[in-house]
Amino acid sequence: MKNQTYILIVVLALFTSGKIFAHTSAIDKDKKKPRNVIFILTDDHRYDYMGFTGKVPWLETPNMDKLATEGAYLSNAFVTTSLCSPSRASILTGQFSHAHTIVDNQAPDPGNLTYFPQYLQKAGYQTGFFGKWHMGDHGDEPQPGFTHWESFPGQGVYYNPTLNINGNRVAYTDSTYITDLLTEHAVDWLEKRDKKKPFFLYLSHKAVHAGFQPAQRHKGKYKGNKIALPSTYDQTKTGKYRDLKWPQWVADQRVSWHGVDYMYHDNKDIHEMVVDYCETLLGVDESVGTLMDFLKKEGLDESTLVIYMGDNGFSWGEHGLIDKRHFYEESVKVPLLVRCPELFKGGNRPTQMVQNIDIGPTILAEAGVAQPDDMPGVSFIPILTGDVNAFSRKEVFYEYFWEYDFPMTPTVFGMRTDQYKYIKYQGIWDRNELYDLQNDPEEMYNLIADPDKQEIVKSMATDIYDWLEKTKGMNIPLKRTIKYRFGDFKHPNEY
Repeated sequence: MKNQTYILIVVLALFTSGKIFAHTSAIDKDKKKPRNVIFILTDDHRYDYMGFTGKVPWLETPNMDKLATEGAYLSNAFVTTSLCSPSRASILTGQFSHAHTIVDNQAPDPGNLTYFPQYLQKAGYQTGFFGKWHMGDHGDEPQPGFTHWESFPGQGVYYNPTLNINGNRVAYTDSTYITDLLTEHAVDWLEKRDKKKPFFLYLSHKAVHAGFQPAQRHKGKYKGNKIALPSTYDQTKTGKYRDLKWPQWVADQRVSWHGVDYMYHDNKDIHEMVVDYCETLLGVDESVGTLMDFLKKEGLDESTLVIYMGDNGFSWGEHGLIDKRHFYEESVKVPLLVRCPELFKGGNRPTQMVQNIDIGPTILAEAGVAQPDDMPGVSFIPILTGDVNAFSRKEVFYEYFWEYDFPMTPTVFGMRTDQYKYIKYQGIWDRNELYDLQNDPEEMYNLIADPDKQEIVKSMATDIYDWLEKTKGMNIPLKRTIKYRFGDFKHPNEY
């Protein structure tokens, strides 16, 4: 009896220690060698502004095109909140905004968050961060989870930046361009790495955030070019939005900071702004090519997992809007390119929905590191490898919390399936929205009042509340922040 008791105690101890071992991010012994990973994050890059999509016929992004050809383009990738700080926090924590509580660009880090690179670091990875951090009110100080750190405060600047390099600030002059500088430093770190350890590189570009400033070598390349304006561009100007049953706040925003008739409180032509945006994107495309060239030179291009993603989308005139925050497709969709020939064949074009909360679980899975319980996302690698048992998300949820500095956009809760999108507004006397995405991909015809759609509205509204209750999101996180007076807007470069 004593021997049986002793054996039971030993088994329980081993089981318990195994659970603790897993949750301290130990490498799973049953998995293959931990994979090297490069994660490239851009700012405000909408999902279809790449050469191979054909959206902008004159836009050339050969390195992104090659990444898609040799890897995969996930055309239905979404963020949980279309705004810099909340989205970046969701990527790093694998949590929704209401869980990590960095709900806008000013809300401070609560101090109790764990970033997925911390698990990689504990598992023996050398981890490097380069670029824009911008998580709430945080500055440029080194953050947990990174063995090497290079960043700048807030949104940063395109030219002549000052970088905090592992605690020491270094100023750059002579028209140093931030995209080039970050790429050069990232490659330098990779060259000097300990080749006996796996690496994780997080390259977080400032580009292509407003106000757009291309590298000097790209300035003027697309001068005079124009885009085809979306079919919903003029609806709020002509009053047609009333027949289409759009909310009043959308029409009101047309002549505002985020409206096409007063963009960033300027009268600049939308085509000229798009040209600046696309020219700025060229530096990012070259950065992708530089990194891929390095991997090939080192013989790592077949085995390294490379992920390219945007932190949120960007509207260029759809519904009379520019920028992000809203739950329309152009704002919430992001580019997601993934390449790893050792894992899957090139030319993949999966249509399954994935979200930014899936980035952490995907990278941890390829590192052989146990996924924490507080990450609701899943790895999307099984989708790319053709696993018949791969998890396929049936819906994505969205949230955006009203900001004092940008009161034009209300608090938004939303749900999207492959066919329908339901948008529910909080704290505003206006109508909600329902769109049939299969028959109305431009989200022109709001079906919220259609009698035959009321069961769909009720079901999706119920699902949103169920999601919020399950994930502890029924209370809006209110933060102590210092706000600007209404109407006092900084230059977009400062956001």
